[in-house]
Amino acid sequence: MRLHRNLVYTTIDALNAIFNEGEYADKVVARSLKKDKRWGSSDRKFVAETIYEIVRWKRLYAEIAEVKEPFDRDNLWRMFSVWAVLRGYPIPDWRQLEGTPERKIKGRFDELSKVRALKESIPDWMDELGVKELGEKVWATEIAAQNQPAKVILRVNTLKTTREALRAILMDLNIETETLKNQPDALVLKERANVFLTDAFKQGFFEVQDANSQLVAAFLDVKPGMRVVDTCAGAGGKTLHIASLMENKGQLIAMDLYESKLKQLKIRAKRDGAFNIEYRIIDSTKIIKKLHEKADRVLIDAPCSGLGVLKRNPDAKWKLKPEFIDNIRKVQSEVLESYSKIVKPGGKLVYATCSILPSENQEQIARFLTTDIGKQFNFIKDQKILASESGFDGFYMALLERKESSEQKEKRVQKEIE
Repeated sequence: MRLHRNLVYTTIDALNAIFNEGEYADKVVARSLKKDKRWGSSDRKFVAETIYEIVRWKRLYAEIAEVKEPFDRDNLWRMFSVWAVLRGYPIPDWRQLEGTPERKIKGRFDELSKVRALKESIPDWMDELGVKELGEKVWATEIAAQNQPAKVILRVNTLKTTREALRAILMDLNIETETLKNQPDALVLKERANVFLTDAFKQGFFEVQDANSQLVAAFLDVKPGMRVVDTCAGAGGKTLHIASLMENKGQLIAMDLYESKLKQLKIRAKRDGAFNIEYRIIDSTKIIKKLHEKADRVLIDAPCSGLGVLKRNPDAKWKLKPEFIDNIRKVQSEVLESYSKIVKPGGKLVYATCSILPSENQEQIARFLTTDIGKQFNFIKDQKILASESGFDGFYMALLERKESSEQKEKRVQKEIE
């Protein structure tokens, strides 16, 4: 086990882009992995995992190394040396790593780990917010779970293949998978692998999607032939899952504020063979008004803090600000009141977030049900999922049903029979 200079240099360059230039870690990692075509899988694994590890533990490593932002290259090397010592790597005889105080690093790690915000490497405001919303015990367990690297989960695209067939295809490529109880479309990779390079991915046999994210489409209770609206579709992970559950029958409207995201979704939908999707950019309130009381099912996958998915987005710890969370709660209230009007009487609505904060989740639903439009809905059920309990991402989803008169119900049932 030794450090290779070109891999470490690439890591330092990447950390500089993330910490000092504000770039997103996933984009920087993807770019870094293309730096040298001669690298094998173990080289790429080292680069990706080391970048993510140092991003995840930025605050702790900076405190141990006694460096402060903005980090110059010497600071980044000192933080890297902390990572190397704590991971048990022999320190090579390189100029940048001269005089690495190995005993001091281990001693400071033990000392600083007594303070949770340092031990879990999060900003003080985030620690205080977690305790306020979830309580000391639940938050301590949850933030520790959010610091574990995310597993790679596939969602089988049932429009093109079956879970058993995909498992066999991947096994031929030496990619071993495990199934998940009560999740018929999910496969968990036993070891990380670049599945995007496989023909199975290029042919649309699967998407990469967290196990708990896969629960959302099923929670919406869609059926073939329905009219379904995904109001915050983004690049469409859940939209594509809904399309497969609808068996390509019926109308699925994917909406978003950003055309660029819907363009990504179109590319993915073509690969996946999902052709019952219509795309609409929300560029005015007319787009929503035209759909009032028209949909059997509506998904509001609301913008949120993302505090349920820190394990796969560790740089969010440093990009998030308390004022963003205050603002996003207002946005959540607004989209709930606006987009819920799309649900027709007797139809169902799912409000979902990848946050673990009650103020973004059940408290939003409780507030919505007191509004004029909210009073037209019945609360059916909700699901609060913590990473510490499930091993996957933290999520929330609530299922509501729009009330209907006995006359409306009679007409709907008659139409369903026909």
